[in-house]
Amino acid sequence: MTVRVLTGITPSGTPHLGNYVGAIRPAIAASRDPETESFYFLADYHALIKVQDPTRVQRSTLEIAATWLACGLDPERVWFYRQSDIPEIPELTWILACVASKGLLNRAHAYKAAQDRNREAGEDEDAGITAGLFMYPVLMAADILLFKADRVPVGRDQVQHLEMARDIAQRFNHLYGPHFVLPQEVIDERVATLPGLDGRKMSKSYDNTIPLFAPPAQLRRLIMSIVTDSRPPGEPKPTEGSGVFEIYRAFATPEETEVMRRAFAEGIAWGDAKQALFERVEEEIGPLRERYEALIAQPHLIEEQLREGARRVREKYATPFLRELREAVGLRALDKTVVAVRQPSKPKGSRPMFKQYREADGRFYFKLVEGDRTLLVSKGFDSPREAGERIAALKRDGFSAADTTVALSEGVEIETVHQALARLREE
Repeated sequence: MTVRVLTGITPSGTPHLGNYVGAIRPAIAASRDPETESFYFLADYHALIKVQDPTRVQRSTLEIAATWLACGLDPERVWFYRQSDIPEIPELTWILACVASKGLLNRAHAYKAAQDRNREAGEDEDAGITAGLFMYPVLMAADILLFKADRVPVGRDQVQHLEMARDIAQRFNHLYGPHFVLPQEVIDERVATLPGLDGRKMSKSYDNTIPLFAPPAQLRRLIMSIVTDSRPPGEPKPTEGSGVFEIYRAFATPEETEVMRRAFAEGIAWGDAKQALFERVEEEIGPLRERYEALIAQPHLIEEQLREGARRVREKYATPFLRELREAVGLRALDKTVVAVRQPSKPKGSRPMFKQYREADGRFYFKLVEGDRTLLVSKGFDSPREAGERIAALKRDGFSAADTTVALSEGVEIETVHQALARLREE
């Protein structure tokens, strides 16, 4: 079965090593899997949330497009497009905004962090916070849900946004029928978040990045400036919390990583460790830098590729699916006859429904409830997609006592579950 994988980078600055190891490299590697259908996009609408310099947005979009192509992206076998070239994305954002809970958006980490900073500064908690920042999770949900992505490679700090996209999709599916696929995040546990020069997450926001295609001399200078402790040569050095070691591990093989781990234990000098890091990074990045420099000199060719990619992906996916969603919510031609047969309504809160959730063990569960009563509880699934497929099967085929994926709640009779599932099928 083909799996759809979608990822993008916000063009708000020059691509850096963190972008490469956390998003670009794993996504491009995944695109070579014959069982994977890959979507790559330049999230230039997202850039407008925090960048008001038009020249910077344009230049960064060019740099990131050239970066992906230099790193091995093949536009002939993947979907490669610019977010702002897909008008269905902002339209879907509005449709999703009309079902998304404000309470859900209130809990978004970026919004809460901005409010916290304002309170600490003695300002009104919403001072300087735009509606764009507040709505960021809905726009991200539209990016993902429009193309029915199964998996989305993200850094750990973006997991909440995937959870919110699932919540919004579930709400829409509940109101209008099963249109959206519930996406699952994919995190490389080793390098999902790469440390920067000061030890914090490598981020343009912190101005602690190492540009991906910095010239060799600049690359070496920046690596040599990575913050370390004062342990002298010969004294063992901890790998945990070491930016030098973490970046090295992101580029090295498991065998090379173990050699460096032993060197840390034996007291390698920080200068020698940084030199080894520079050599390892340059070995991988050097050939890519040459391709990047050739591409960046021909922006018209990159523009043509992006426009063609947008045309193709709109024709095959975005336009037909948005038409389906417009129909679902009632944005229809006025001369079209639609016959709706409504069942007698039940008291609010008594209607049976499935609820999906994620437990602390990282697995995905669901339960069938009717009012305040829980009828069925599932076992844990590895992905929300698997849980969703099991729910669909229960709705379609009903419940069997021999089914080991779900269990009756205490005191619930099987006939009660049969009746609840039958009512769900009628709705």
